[in-house]
This record gives sequence, structure tokens and C-alpha cells, in this order.
Amino acid sequence: MRLPSPPGAAARLVSRVGRDATDEPGGPPPGAKKQPYQLPDFYVPYPARLNPHLEQAREHSRAWAYAFDMIDVPQQGKAIWDLHDFESHDYALLCAYTHPDASAAALDLVTDWYVWVFYFDDHFLELYKKTKDTAGAKAYLDRLNAFMPVEGPITQTPENPVERGLADLWNRTIPSMSAGWRRRFVDTTEALLAESLWELSNITAGRLANPIEYVEMRRKVGGAPWSANLVEYAVQAEVPDEVAHLRPMKVLSDTFSDAVHLRNDLFSYQREVETEGELNNGVLVVERFLGCSPQRAADLVNDILTSRLHQFENTALTEVPPLLEEHAVSPQGRLDVLSYVKGLQDWQSGGHEWHLRSSRYMNDGGQAATLGPSAFLDGPKGMGTSAVRILQSMVTSAPYRTRTHTHRPYEVVEPYTPPELYMPYRAKMSPHLARARANVLEWGDRVGITDGLVWDRRLLEIADLALCAGGIHPDADPEALDVSTQWLAWGTYADDYYPVVYGRTHDLAGAKAANQRLSALMPLDLSPGIVPVNGLERALADLWQRTAGPMTPEARSSFKAAIDSMTDSWLWELANQAQHRIPDPVDYLEMRRRTFGSDLTMSLCRIGHGRTVPPRIYRTRPIRALENAAADYACLLNDVFSYRKEIQYEGELHNGVLVVRNFLDCDLPTAFETVNALMTARMRQFEQLVAVDLPVLFDDYDLDDDARRVLTGYAEELQNWMSGILVWHQGCGRYDEAEQLHIPRKLLGGTTGLGRSASRIPRPASAKRLEGAL
Repeated sequence: MRLPSPPGAAARLVSRVGRDATDEPGGPPPGAKKQPYQLPDFYVPYPARLNPHLEQAREHSRAWAYAFDMIDVPQQGKAIWDLHDFESHDYALLCAYTHPDASAAALDLVTDWYVWVFYFDDHFLELYKKTKDTAGAKAYLDRLNAFMPVEGPITQTPENPVERGLADLWNRTIPSMSAGWRRRFVDTTEALLAESLWELSNITAGRLANPIEYVEMRRKVGGAPWSANLVEYAVQAEVPDEVAHLRPMKVLSDTFSDAVHLRNDLFSYQREVETEGELNNGVLVVERFLGCSPQRAADLVNDILTSRLHQFENTALTEVPPLLEEHAVSPQGRLDVLSYVKGLQDWQSGGHEWHLRSSRYMNDGGQAATLGPSAFLDGPKGMGTSAVRILQSMVTSAPYRTRTHTHRPYEVVEPYTPPELYMPYRAKMSPHLARARANVLEWGDRVGITDGLVWDRRLLEIADLALCAGGIHPDADPEALDVSTQWLAWGTYADDYYPVVYGRTHDLAGAKAANQRLSALMPLDLSPGIVPVNGLERALADLWQRTAGPMTPEARSSFKAAIDSMTDSWLWELANQAQHRIPDPVDYLEMRRRTFGSDLTMSLCRIGHGRTVPPRIYRTRPIRALENAAADYACLLNDVFSYRKEIQYEGELHNGVLVVRNFLDCDLPTAFETVNALMTARMRQFEQLVAVDLPVLFDDYDLDDDARRVLTGYAEELQNWMSGILVWHQGCGRYDEAEQLHIPRKLLGGTTGLGRSASRIPRPASAKRLEGAL
């Protein structure tokens, strides 16, 4: 949890969640600086409530902090907290607002966890961030994992208040929680601790993150996923293990986290940016990225926050009930999920109320929570009146929600000039291009993807996937280039197949059944499996046997997972199409990596890496950041080139330029300019990761020369991947308007096309029950 810093050690505390709520609001102190912007109208559709066990939690947490030397005990000669610091933070009030229905015992334990995490952050700040002691920070963080064993007792001896407190909390918490919850909590706690190094590296380098990177990393370092896990403990309702790792539950946690963090950034901008010189603040990130005023940046950050909450609600209503049905979750498990959803909502409302009352936040000295001059317009404020603000909250967010569902499909796209794209890497091309072009046409006829249902031979030819493969894999031998070309052809064909075959009729059940068959065509043991019945299936079965055979079992499993992830993401597109809903910007970017098949094509790059590089290295932050930056560049590049094809001729809703247009409510040139700026930022981040983070990774993990060579080569493969995709878009005919005019209508799914209907997904009874809980 990243925290800013008032005078002394108390400086950093509660910035990410809340601060000094014991100070009664009474207007800004004399001589206070003028606020850099007016706080926006927040979307807070649920009333805040206060837990009745507040006073007991205050007394208990004070005694606990004393017992573990967190108050008045210097650490390495530095005093972290004194009693005034601790009392002014009032973590019990924060937890009483965010967990209003927790029992007295549960509130005590949850409050202790928050005392610990904020003490950890201040401890880390004083000993490592301020001194920029990266080596000491790594050693410090590495030890903490030993005090959260998923199985078995703690074997290490704690040496400081952070370690002693963690050991105590872990031993008190795990008896009532399952092994699945323990694993999830360890993962989010480790991410919270480890990603503190990302902030430290930004501070050391004076580097400001780009918006996509910031949201992604803030989610980890900010601590809200950790808070979401504690919600399960506080409400005594665990998310069933069989669904906890699936998209709908992950989206609930992610949207919850993003909203918590962005809200805190809005309130803490003045202290962090103007007083502390902090770089890791969402308002500052947007302000610098767009070159706009703080007020405009704050309004946009609030729009993102609102969109994330809308996504939370949409996921809870449209994705969670079918998930519970599909996995036959027990009645108790369904009630637990409902309690968890409600607990996350309570946290949002309680956290907002906390921010309104804290005199250390930018809230006119706490007046935002009291009756003020604008009460006539804004409605009653103050203790117990948060429910009254719900109507205004709904009205304020209505325009964006309305735009999201009322886009007119097949709108004529006026002539435009695509932006000039930043590409620092020189494209290469395979000498075997002509051979691959001829072979993919023969293969397409043989497996049946050119049978006229979705593609004919002409469409496969103008798509020119060999040109893409030749740029992505310029050094591949002829056979390997054929395989790469044909995988790209299959993925592109399948991406066209789903909207035509299942999109017009909103046949989600049929699409899910198709996905199950495709997955069955990729047996990990390479057994014969089911018999393919159409071109889509024959093509996949052929490619799987040719590609997976030489792989190690681990690589084969990872490769299959990448393909399953891509096909599952097409169901997400179909569901949005059925709702006639333009996606939330953050959800779009994160899902776009999957719909584009980024993991699939990057897996093809990694096939030859063998055992030289341990699999865990591919899961480290620098490698994942490298892959995500490259994927986002390529995905948005495709959106730029395909805009007219998708918007005017296909009635599509899933295009980054359209998502930006809808979110910013701007004209097309501004949307293109913004998308291009995001692409450039991601490319520059990629360059920085290669130049700075990759060498540090080599040293951190003490990798041998072979592993360093492979990972350096992988970075070069990703450079080829991006430059090759750009060459393909510039050279193929798939996005030419003239070609769109000559595609037979039967290949587009008839005259109605996609996006004509704004019909909704039929909701089962469980969805109605969930809606009542929202």
C-alpha cells in the first residue's frame, strides 16, 4: 500500500485508504493552500454504514500495536510512529466504515491487519524508500514470505515489528479459512510487498508511469486486492475455490481495486504531488499524459473510476449468475458470493465516507462531508446522510452509461488520415515468404476454412497471413514459417467465424459448446480426441498435432491455456454485443490482449526456449510488463487500421478508437490522437524495460549466460513481433475499403450484420436475486 507523508512518520499513512478521521471536520486550517481542483461528483450508489463495535476495535488495535513494538519503539534508530501518530490514523474507524457488518472479533482482527499493512508501508518508507536502498529492500521483502506459509507452521524467527506482527496475524487468521483462500491471500500479499520495488524504482529514476501501466501496477502495489481478500474474512463468506480464479470473480476484485485506488488518488493529489513531490498518482499521470489542467485530469480520473464501478455492476449482474449456474455452485456457495459482492460495495461506500471526513485529505478540510453552501444543490451532507447523495450520484454518471449502450452501429466513417505511428525497430522479412503464401492457400482449402461459410479463398489470400508470419518470425525455417502462418490464419478465421455464426443470433450457448469442442481437440496427451466436423475444428486439430508434439509437457499445457484464453475471450465479445455495450476502457485493454491472440502468438515465440529459462522467470514483473506493453501496442495498432472495416462495415463495438471516443465523448481525430499517444507510451515503456529492467532481472535472479541470451533474444522476438504486425497491416488487403465493398454479403452473415439489436442477455432467476443485493 503506497502512502503519502504528512510531517514525520505519520506522513505516509492512510493516503491509500484513509487518514485522520478522528479530526473533526471544520474547514481548512488558517493559511492552507488553495486546492488545485474541485473534487468531482463521485459515483457512490450505496449508503455508507458504521460498525457498532468501533470503540472496542480502537482499544484492541492500540493494545496490539503496543504489544508488537509499533508505537514509540525506534527501528534502526528511526521512530516510525508515536502514540499521536497512531491515534490520529484511527484504523478502527476506517475498518468500521468499510466492514459495517463484521462481528466484534472479526473487526478486531481486520483492524490489526490494517495497522500492520500501514506500519509496514511507513517502515518500508523510512528504511528503504527514503534512503533508496534497493538491495536492502529486496532482502527485507524476501523474508516476509516466510511468515505466511500456505501449509505448515512458521519456521523462521521474526526479527522486527513487521515480521512479528505478520506471524501473529497469520496464525490468528488461517484456522478459519480454507487452503484456497490462504493461497489467494498469500498471492495478493506478496504482490503488495514485492511491487513496492516498482514504486521505489520509479522514485529512484524520477519516472512517471503511462496510464495503462499505472492502472495495472497500482492495482498490485495499492493493496486493494489484499483488502478484497479480507472482505471474505470479515463477512465470513469465502468465494468458492472452483470459481475464484475465473474472469467474473477476478473482474469484481480488479474493478473494486481500481475504484479504491483512483478515489484515493483524487483526494490525495494535493498532499502527494504538491507537498511530497510524489510521482505515483493517477491524476498526475493523466495530467502529464494529456498535457491538461489538474481539474481536467481529475474529472477524467473520476470518469475512469465511475466506469470501473459500472463494470463491477455489469459483471455482478450479467457474468456472475451464469458462472454460478455453469459450475453448479452450491446454494451456500452462491450466498457466499452474494455476501462477498455486498462486502465489496460496503467497502467502496465506507472508504469514500472516510475520505470525505479526513482533515488530511483534499476535501476543503472535511467540509465535503458536512452541510455547506452548496447543500441546496447537492443535497444533505454529514453523518448519516450518505444515502441521500445516491440520486445525485446516479444522475451525474448517467450520460456515460447512456452513451455506452446507445452507439449507432454501421455508422458511416468519414474520411480520415491515420496517425503516424512510432516504431523504433526495423522490420525484417523471411526469405521463405512466397512458399508460405502458396502453402497456406493449399492448407486452407484442405482443412476447409475457405468453404464460403465465413471465408472464401479470396479472403484468405488478401489477408496475407504469411506476410505477418514472415515479419514476426523472419529467421524461421520453411516448415516453421508454414506452421506460424497457418496458426495466424486459423486465429484470424476463428475471430471472424464467431461473430458471423454466433453473433447475429446472440447464440452464447452455441459458442460455449464450440469452445468446449475446440479445447477437446487439443488433448495434452496427444491422444486422437474427438473427430473434427468443420473447417474451424479440422484446422485446429491439424495444427495442434503438428505443433504440440515436440513440446515439453509444461510448454504444451501453457500453449493450450493460451488458445483456450483466446477462445474464451470471444464469448466476452459476444456478450457485450448482445448487450449492445461498448466496453469499459480498462476492461477492453486487458481483454483485447486475449481477443487479439497475443498469448498464442507470443507462445509461438517461446516454443524454442526449452528449459534454459525457468518458467517462473516468465512470470516476473519485467517479463510480463514487456509482453503486455508489446501486446497493447499491437492491439491498438490493429484497432487503428481496422476502424472503418469494423465500425462501418461490421457494426463492431470492440475497437480501441471507438472505446476512447465513447469514454472521452470526443471527435474521431481526438480519439485517434489519444490512441496513438497510448501506443507511443507503451512502446517507450517497452524500450525502457529492455534497456533498464531486463538487466536488473538478470542480476536479481543470478541467471546464467544461456538464460540471459534466451531472454535477450525473446525481447528481440517481441520487437520483430511488433514491427512485423505493423508491416502486415500496411501491406495486406484485409483492411482496404475497396475489399470491404466486394466481400459477398453471405460471408458477412447476411444483410442484418452484427450490432443491429440492442437486446439483452436473458437473465436467470439468480441474476434477479443478485440484482436485489446490489
